[in-house]
Amino acid sequence: MVDLRSDTVTRPTPAMLEAMTTADVGDDVYGEDPSVNALESEAAALFGKEAAVFTPTGSMANQIGLQLLVRPGEELLCDVKAHVVNFEMGAAAALGGISTRTWTAPNGRLDTALVEPMINRPNPYVTATRAIAVENTHNIGGGTVQSIERLRALRALADAYDLGLHLDGARIWNAHAATGVPLSEYGGLFDTVSVCLSKGLGAPVGSLLITDAERADRARVIRKRLGGGMRQAGFLAAAGRYALANHIDRLADDHARAQHLARSLEPFGICDASQVETNIVLVRVPEIAKVAAAAAEQRVKISVLGPDWGRMLTHLDVDDAGIEHAVKVLSDLVR
Repeated sequence: MVDLRSDTVTRPTPAMLEAMTTADVGDDVYGEDPSVNALESEAAALFGKEAAVFTPTGSMANQIGLQLLVRPGEELLCDVKAHVVNFEMGAAAALGGISTRTWTAPNGRLDTALVEPMINRPNPYVTATRAIAVENTHNIGGGTVQSIERLRALRALADAYDLGLHLDGARIWNAHAATGVPLSEYGGLFDTVSVCLSKGLGAPVGSLLITDAERADRARVIRKRLGGGMRQAGFLAAAGRYALANHIDRLADDHARAQHLARSLEPFGICDASQVETNIVLVRVPEIAKVAAAAAEQRVKISVLGPDWGRMLTHLDVDDAGIEHAVKVLSDLVR
């Protein structure tokens, strides 16, 4: 099966499984799991931050980050297609008491000129803006990479208004692989950073919230409140450590395969290869649900996101032969 629905469908490699089964573990709620502690330390160092907190999911890491920056009754700004307001079950409002407003960003691309007019300074009549969230790469935007120049401009804007910045970096590894911008440079621009280990990096479970030491202490309290305190989590952390050490550089292979997939399907008018920057290919196909069902019968799975659009992601479980099979099957169905 060539499963292109998401890069979350990957399975641990044999070497990753060996790292998991031989991990040194302890009780992480007591802070005594050496594998978790090592993962947190290594991830924080990659981003030039003081500390990190291991969480079971990216949504939890995001919501902890938002709660660290925005108090109940205050406001977060983000783009209209951001994961934190579309795919996290209203958690910002339901669990954090956080109000949100959004701007429209074509392909999810950040434009600070759209953000600044939305900022509310504290006064008795409007909800005070406290933080801005940015997604990099942008999922529904099609794997869009936020340029480092625009992120620097956003940091300057946030400093001018005394606002916090949160990076939803679920696929920040792909942005790093595509641009060569050091992870530490991304980290230096944001107050809180969430990163996912179970997407392109191929770990089975886990994300991290990366920040300064004081916020990390508060993050552990929020994590426990949300039910995210884990015990011998080192078996999972070991997969994350293996992924950080071995699977970042190989993301370039996923990007090349996504480009080949897009270029091969572009002549049929269903995608634009020039918009494919990382490992996500968005397609427009009438009655896509029927096409997806027919493709699945031929062992190719794609995501259906709406009546006429869908998404395909390359990842470490899809090799060159798998891409060629997907091209043949989809070409026959949409020609």
